[in-house]
Amino acid sequence: MVEGAAEQIHEQGVFSVTLEDVMARTATSKSQLFHYFPGGKDDLLLAVARHEADRVIEDQQPELGSLTSWAAWDRWREKVLARYRTHGSDCPLHAALARLGGATDATLAVAGELLDRWQRHLAEGIRHLQAEGGTAPGLDADREAAALLAGIQGGVLILMTTGASTHLEAALDAGIARLCAASRQER
Repeated sequence: MVEGAAEQIHEQGVFSVTLEDVMARTATSKSQLFHYFPGGKDDLLLAVARHEADRVIEDQQPELGSLTSWAAWDRWREKVLARYRTHGSDCPLHAALARLGGATDATLAVAGELLDRWQRHLAEGIRHLQAEGGTAPGLDADREAAALLAGIQGGVLILMTTGASTHLEAALDAGIARLCAASRQER
């Protein structure tokens, strides 16, 4: 049901999709839908948001989980750009969260879990570079990962607003260049 609802939202837009649309697409009865999603559309949209948050991380794999060299960071950069260029201003995760009314405890939890997972992957990649001598050992990996992620999210927001990926590219390039430059400064 969740995957079908996500596909329906992607095709129609979150504000146009009805529970009847989802039931028709997924061959689900009303009683089945409300069994799994007692709160109706809001519960279903929250499940879709979790599904889409998982996809954000999955779409970056295996590169995000293998940030072990500068070439690996470049491959990950390209994958991130490709994902957001494909979605453009139509980010399914953003659409589902926005429809739920902004900063509720549930939406904050979904967004927070996603960002925490993403940041952990980036920090692990930075720590790997540090262990291999690829970047400065004195860098705070968690803080550098947080800064890189904040830049990415800012670039994504601008892309969603304007349709241009220039700012996202700049954020990725600047964040990665900072890591690379830190290794040269330590030498």
